[in-house]
Amino acid sequence: MQHLDHSTLSSAARCWHCSCAAASPWQARRAFLRLGGAAALATAGGAALAQVDVGGGSRLRQLVPAETLEEAATQQYQQLLAQAKAQGALAPSTNPQLRRLHTIAGRLVPQATQWNERARSWRWEVNLIGSKEINAFCMPGGKIAFYTGILDKLALTDDEAAMIMGHEMAHALREHSREQLAKNQATNIGLSLGAQLLGLGDLGNAAAKLGSQLLSLRFSRADESDADLVGLEMAARAGYDPQAAVTLWQKMGQATGGGGGNGLAFLSTHPSGPDRIRELQRNVPKVEGLYRQARK
Repeated sequence: MQHLDHSTLSSAARCWHCSCAAASPWQARRAFLRLGGAAALATAGGAALAQVDVGGGSRLRQLVPAETLEEAATQQYQQLLAQAKAQGALAPSTNPQLRRLHTIAGRLVPQATQWNERARSWRWEVNLIGSKEINAFCMPGGKIAFYTGILDKLALTDDEAAMIMGHEMAHALREHSREQLAKNQATNIGLSLGAQLLGLGDLGNAAAKLGSQLLSLRFSRADESDADLVGLEMAARAGYDPQAAVTLWQKMGQATGGGGGNGLAFLSTHPSGPDRIRELQRNVPKVEGLYRQARK
């Protein structure tokens, strides 16, 4: 597996969030994680109510049809994989690191439906791209990708990799892309908030043309905190040590402190800092019981 040439993927290197899946020429190399509703209920079924407090989602996200956004994201995801495949950078199904990621996803995905009922119908997919970039993302609809750089440069344990995957899945489950695009488009076409909430404007059609923006959206600090906490709880429910969320972001901070902007796409949109780590430390005790239960 060669490394991806980022001269042709400068925007894709900053991606995170969306998708729904359609068959493609390279489907055999992508290995769908098809987990039905019954499997999801078997693992998450009867679990305690959410232990972290993130509140409800923004009403603005309802202005962008979820199906439209997922379809646009699927197209972007397939284009990214096609470029990686053409450059020999898309990991085959036999790749040990990709198998490791599939195992982690297999434990996390069943936890997803309590955060978004739409996840029952998502066709989850996990891919690994050979690149020195420190990067990972999950698109709405369950399309996940990791770059080898984030696994190798940070020497991630399974628990830490699960925290990253859970965080990115949380962005998709909490529909942060959908909300951000609604805000952007409402501003761009000059709608007042009152007009938006009355359903005026053409945000649905606009969303269908915005797939490329999914690769460069920037989430708010509140969205990042939201994803941290939801991802933390999902990983704990899946049997991954919640303390790994703290060590993960400590490693992120060390990578940032190393200087040089090369290969730090993930950190440019997910800045590490003492506030972020303290917030995670405050919430780790809330999910430790879930972790212990999952490990029995």
